[in-house]
Amino acid sequence: QVQLVESGGGLVQPGDSLTLACTASGSTVRDNVIAWFRQTPGREREGVASVCLGGRAYYGDFAKGRFTASRDNAKGTVSLEMNSLEPEDTAVYYCAAGSTCGVLEPLQYSTWGRGTQVTVSS
Repeated sequence: QVQLVESGGGLVQPGDSLTLACTASGSTVRDNVIAWFRQTPGREREGVASVCLGGRAYYGDFAKGRFTASRDNAKGTVSLEMNSLEPEDTAVYYCAAGSTCGVLEPLQYSTWGRGTQVTVSS
C-alpha cells in the first residue's frame, strides 16, 4: 500500500522559516504529482503547492514568494520550504499524490499522508 509520511512540522515564531518533507515508498514520488495542502479546524483543506513530475511547481496565492516546493526523485521526497511564516500559516500540513499537474483541488489527489502540525506563534 502506498504511504506518504510528512515530517518537519513544529512550533516557530513569526518570521521564521521551516522546511517540511514528504517521503513515500517505492516509485510514488517519482511517478506522481505531489501536492501540499493545509487545513485548520473548521475550514476546508487549502492547496499550498503542487509539484509536477518534471519539478515545476504551482502555488496557492498566499504561498507565492514565500514558499518553495521541490522534489528529489532519487530520495523519494518532496520538500516544502516555508519562509516569513505568519500566525495565519498555522495549520496541519498534508502531502498527497495525484496525476494531474498544476491542480490544487483536494479531490484530484487519491493518496494522503496523516499530516504534520505547523504552529506559528510568539
